[in-house]
Amino acid sequence: MKVIDYIRQSDKPIFSFEILPPLKGNSIYRVYDIIDKLTEFDPKFINITSHHSESLYMPQPDGLHRKVSVRRRPGTVAVAAAIKYKYGIIPVPHIICKGFSKEETEYALLDLNFLGIDNLFIVRGDAKNDDPQWSDTSIYNCHATDLQQQINEFNEGRGLDGMRVEGIETKFSYGMACYPEKHEEAPNIDSDIRFAKQKVDSGADYLITQMFFDNEKYYRFVDRCRREGIMVPILPGIKPITRKTQLSVLPKIFRSDIPEELACRLREAADDKEAAKIGVEWAITQCRDLIDHGAPGIHFYTVHAADSVREIARAIYR
Repeated sequence: MKVIDYIRQSDKPIFSFEILPPLKGNSIYRVYDIIDKLTEFDPKFINITSHHSESLYMPQPDGLHRKVSVRRRPGTVAVAAAIKYKYGIIPVPHIICKGFSKEETEYALLDLNFLGIDNLFIVRGDAKNDDPQWSDTSIYNCHATDLQQQINEFNEGRGLDGMRVEGIETKFSYGMACYPEKHEEAPNIDSDIRFAKQKVDSGADYLITQMFFDNEKYYRFVDRCRREGIMVPILPGIKPITRKTQLSVLPKIFRSDIPEELACRLREAADDKEAAKIGVEWAITQCRDLIDHGAPGIHFYTVHAADSVREIARAIYR
């Protein structure tokens, strides 16, 4: 079944979440521990983030440094397969541009098709550790919409070599990202919404927002999207705050504003335990309001926050 079918057919807002694969050397049980905490809330799908390798310069015995490529986490294909066959929950691997060639992307699509995993989430990927070689458009997709085009062509049975790809019984369905407070590289919100519409017009079945802490920004964004003809479901992405340092870290990394009321409470928190409690309370209020306003579901970002997500889900979904 496709994610979009669950969203459209559910008689109540769906519950879903995103996980981060463990660092290399750690086992799949790190992932299972997170999922086991949240299965009681009947998650309809689980997103699995993808991470490119990093270029590092390692010192050599001769005193020189050699550039090496270091991969810190397993690929999403392996994690998606493990989730599907252990839990029977729809896994949604992230397919990203940065750090992955078009050829590597096709290999991943072939593997996922073979495994019967036909839901994807398409995103450009982190550009903060950009490498000049990734700008070579003959080898790499530069933007999420470029990657989307490759996946659309694969769905039609066309491979990179121009040959037919046989055996595609079910085409990939996919969601893509959107930004209620605009993408950090977008010159303005109008431009950002234009790109969101391009994603939908080219085949995205639904959108998931970047994290936000002020529901009014989500409502305004959805209204703007509807006026521009973007009619697919737009799932709100919620990240509960768990540490005091996130008061400055989250706005810096994700460009997500933290309302002054929440900021004041976090500044006054005695420690991270109290900050996490405040984060849970704020997110519960957020989620209840979103559901009251007709949100099609809530998508949670669980990195360092699985226990908080469980508390929030118990208040919202039980």
